[in-house]
Amino acid sequence: MWRHLIVLISDNFGADTGAFDANADMVQKYQSPVRVYKHPFELVMTAYERRFPTCPLIPMFVGSDITSEYKSEDGAIHILERRCKLDVDAPRLLKKIAGVDYIYFIQKNSLNRQERTLKIEAHNETFANRVVINEFCCYTVHQENEDWTCFEQSASLDIKSFFGFESTVEKIAMKQYASSIKKGKEIIEYYLKQLEEEGITYVPRWNPVVNTNVEKTVFVQKLTSSPAVAIPGRGDAAVKEEHVNKDSISGSNNSPDSLSGTPDDKLDADYIERYLGDLTPLQESCLIRLRTRLQEAHKGKIPKDEHILRFLRARDFNMDKARELLCQSLTWRKQHKVDYLLETWTPPQVLHDYYTGGWHHHDKDGRPLYILRLGQMDTKGLVRALGEEALLRHVLSINEEGLRRCEENTNVFGRPISSWTCLVDLEGLNMRHLWRPGVKALLRIIEVVEANYPETLGRLLILRAPRVFPVLWTLVSPFIDDNTRKKFLIYAGNDYQGPGGLVDYIDKEVIPDFLGGECMCEVPEGGLIPKSMYRTAEELDNDDIRLLTETIYQSASVFKGSPHELLIEMVEASSVITWDFDVVKGDIAFNIYHSKRAPQLPKKDTLGAHGLTGPGGNNVQLIDKSWQLGKDYSMVEPPLICKEGESVQGSHVTRWPGFYILQWKFHNMPSCATTNLPRVDDVLATLQVSSHKCKVMYYTEVIGSDDFRGSMTSLESSHSGFSQLSAATTSSSQSHSSSMISR
Repeated sequence: MWRHLIVLISDNFGADTGAFDANADMVQKYQSPVRVYKHPFELVMTAYERRFPTCPLIPMFVGSDITSEYKSEDGAIHILERRCKLDVDAPRLLKKIAGVDYIYFIQKNSLNRQERTLKIEAHNETFANRVVINEFCCYTVHQENEDWTCFEQSASLDIKSFFGFESTVEKIAMKQYASSIKKGKEIIEYYLKQLEEEGITYVPRWNPVVNTNVEKTVFVQKLTSSPAVAIPGRGDAAVKEEHVNKDSISGSNNSPDSLSGTPDDKLDADYIERYLGDLTPLQESCLIRLRTRLQEAHKGKIPKDEHILRFLRARDFNMDKARELLCQSLTWRKQHKVDYLLETWTPPQVLHDYYTGGWHHHDKDGRPLYILRLGQMDTKGLVRALGEEALLRHVLSINEEGLRRCEENTNVFGRPISSWTCLVDLEGLNMRHLWRPGVKALLRIIEVVEANYPETLGRLLILRAPRVFPVLWTLVSPFIDDNTRKKFLIYAGNDYQGPGGLVDYIDKEVIPDFLGGECMCEVPEGGLIPKSMYRTAEELDNDDIRLLTETIYQSASVFKGSPHELLIEMVEASSVITWDFDVVKGDIAFNIYHSKRAPQLPKKDTLGAHGLTGPGGNNVQLIDKSWQLGKDYSMVEPPLICKEGESVQGSHVTRWPGFYILQWKFHNMPSCATTNLPRVDDVLATLQVSSHKCKVMYYTEVIGSDDFRGSMTSLESSHSGFSQLSAATTSSSQSHSSSMISR
């Protein structure tokens, strides 16, 4: 009767929150998987009866008394009612307030020997007006093997009021139930073993009373000729194994390859352990109940149990939240025909040649290993050559392939493998990878994957992370689930080669050659995609065109003697200014200046988001021609010469508060980028010369110091150098960190 302490889980119980199904009356329900005893029903019943009147294996079950009993004349029906006494492990204060030392339950057992079933109904007698507990258990014969016995359990709990200690009662119930439900199968098997030690390995089945010798002879012949009858003293385990495969499921079609089931399907406990892994009783209940709900809503066509379990884990086993997320994902999969993606998707040649990712053996835990050489990938080229939709479809096909490989490895290694390991090599990562349309495409891909492939990433190994990586991390980390973020392991430089590095997670024999290993890796090396492969505006989807132009970039004209300048006011030091621009026409020199005083702003200009000045026209000049370099303002970055057609990305970590000016200046001679020439007075005359006109499209963004420091500290680890980087970027005594990279 210790099972009767079914539990109500409140929000205080973390991962088990939502393991019960609450209705409007707050009645909480529990459903167990089918547990199989590989012994005949009659033998299991004999073991079951040995648990009464007390059971030394269940200390809290201190006694039971029979209150009523009924037996049919032929002995087929036996109905027994007991009053069970439980000593709950509760605080003394609570027992004193409640005025009880023990809790009593009423249990009604209905044994039908002819049908070979035992049905157990129980409810609490103590505090019945405050707490209502109902439980139903059933022992039946296995549908596939008549010499095996199945056990199922369901229960409900409704705490109406309990002297203001409702939360405490919930916690006590949780503790008692979690500690006792695990022992249920073990206790029956303990008494079965005890019976075996006593020489009892067979208990005859019930048969009606025989009145004639002829009938008796027939009955005896049936017993002795039946292959299911065990002979005392004879080992019959091998015979039983021949009837049913060890992984068979009671009344179920839940083989690993099963895509759907029927509402009558029931999950077997051995199947759960073999294919889904270790689950608490509450998690098992969550899985079974959500599976039942999906069967009812989707007319029997439901995803695999492994898939359902991923969504439950992603929502900390809150069944309502998991169901909402899963239903949305099922609709998405149907709309986009994702189930057929592996058969229908043919990657374009540009992906074969330039997408620097691929599957590579498995890690030490048996998880499929995916390698992504992100630092060698031309993200801008891929977006321009493929468009965002094709790139997203390719990433989805990788995730679908990952699910398939997990199933294969589960069968190969004989244990549940539900996720894969991803190794990301960042050697070569620079500000070129922060091309804004590429980042926006990446964020959308992350969002889609997080919503539809939760808990598929077992571990993410980030290797050779450069100093620019925290900037990228700051941009993408808000889109990554907290649970996923905890699986990241980050190594700067060659830290991955030392103790606690890559060899802790991947066998030395399969470490790729480009990481110092001896295993040849077939992942493409990448490289820049030729611009001749870029899609034209006519070939791009409307979303891709908007991604590349309207929603991100501003355009500006740059004339000889009339640069275009952008003002950024910085309230505090150690923030990051990032930029991304294309030189559409002409050659320019790009500079960054700092001034303690604000320049004279054009009348129509106002400060935009992040303290950026939105240009009132195609050309804005801010630095007064009376200002002297080195006195009124200073250069904080070496000038960068950019040719027509180039794309430039970069960042600057600010050292001081004040005003920063980004300047795009006309360039027509090698010396103009390295010397500070005075302004040309005759601007109007210069404007008339069309050959002296340049054009740029640009995007700038400021990452605040709080966000920037947060991105650093969140990446600190014993194998990472980012703690030093964080100190460098927050200390005024350190030199500034900057990057200007053109392509």
